[in-house]
Amino acid sequence: MALSAHWETHINAWQSSGLSQAAYCRQHQLTYATFSARLSGFRAQARSSSSAPPVLLPIQVQPPLLQEACLVLRHAQGHRLELPPGVSASWLAELWRCLG
Repeated sequence: MALSAHWETHINAWQSSGLSQAAYCRQHQLTYATFSARLSGFRAQARSSSSAPPVLLPIQVQPPLLQEACLVLRHAQGHRLELPPGVSASWLAELWRCLG
């Protein structure tokens, strides 16, 4: 559900007011609980509209440089994740889901 122009105007005015939510609500005779709920919806809407769809990233698995074998995941932007030998496949799958 889209946020009404009325609430979007109040949220933008509150953000630029420098007031706490409670003080803004008192000043404009708004119910704090309603304002807070509309603000949560506004933020959720902003997150969902700005989120890029998940993409699969290529990874490279390199042989270990040390005696002890480990799994190294490298991201195209230079991120590197080294995992110890015997890391749980289910833990790695959960990590992957959290990152997506």
